[in-house]
Amino acid sequence: MIKASYEVLQPASGQSFIIRKFGKLAFDAPYHFHPEYELTCITSGEGKRYAGSHMADFAAGDLVLLGRNVPHCWKLEQREPETEPETGAIVIQFTADFMGEDFLNRAEMQQIKKLLERSESGICFTGETRQMVNSALEQLVQERNSFRVLVGLLEVLQQLAVTTEYALLDHQRSSAGPSASVRERINPVFAYLVENFREQVTLEQAAGIANMTPNAFCKYFKKVTRKTFMEMVIDYRLNYATQQLVQTDKPISEISFESGFGDVSHFYKMFKSKMQVSPLNYRKRFMLDLKVPKKEIAA
Repeated sequence: MIKASYEVLQPASGQSFIIRKFGKLAFDAPYHFHPEYELTCITSGEGKRYAGSHMADFAAGDLVLLGRNVPHCWKLEQREPETEPETGAIVIQFTADFMGEDFLNRAEMQQIKKLLERSESGICFTGETRQMVNSALEQLVQERNSFRVLVGLLEVLQQLAVTTEYALLDHQRSSAGPSASVRERINPVFAYLVENFREQVTLEQAAGIANMTPNAFCKYFKKVTRKTFMEMVIDYRLNYATQQLVQTDKPISEISFESGFGDVSHFYKMFKSKMQVSPLNYRKRFMLDLKVPKKEIAA
């Protein structure tokens, strides 16, 4: 049985936080969570990012801040070994009291404190903010003076705290985050989905993971996520299918089966219901947008 694993992080002796640069190892981690905040910059690679109940594409430049105990993982796009591109990430992990128990309550830290509260939903940064912070992180990970690294981290957090160039990832998570009992019950269910949505998943199996009857689980899952379990499964599958439609030239039927749909007609129906266009026309529109400027299309 797959569970969202709890990760224990150990800073180097005397260090108040962790900053590391990873290769492919960064993407091998299972769906997991930890009490530390985590700022991740993807330096190379692409695939799917999972944070709580949120699922989205990621690529080089992706910059995300995750709050405490938000279950997450990054899954690389599957390719043939001989065509796998270089992959990497810079990761910073720190606790709420990494500068002292009352540090975040200081007047000067109020903007950063609000940033960390927002991060309980997961935050993806965009625009010039993302570019500047990613550049700063590249320098920080090379810095050997621990004091300068500390000051650099505070400057990065302040920059993220005042920007408006961001989007929240998982709107179902409250600013206080789910309780420990909810995390203990729901995180393994999301781990089951992340690892198995492209294959056969069942309500009975998910309910068993949560140690509930199917009927009780349905009500509980809808209350926590505001979606039914099968709606969430369909969302994961359609999200994956959309990525495959625009990033590969695979036949629609192949994408349908690879995404977890056992019936192509059902895939067409679900896709059109959500996207308001058929899978084939979605791909055609995407390719047209790549080749022709939007003004020319409108004309």
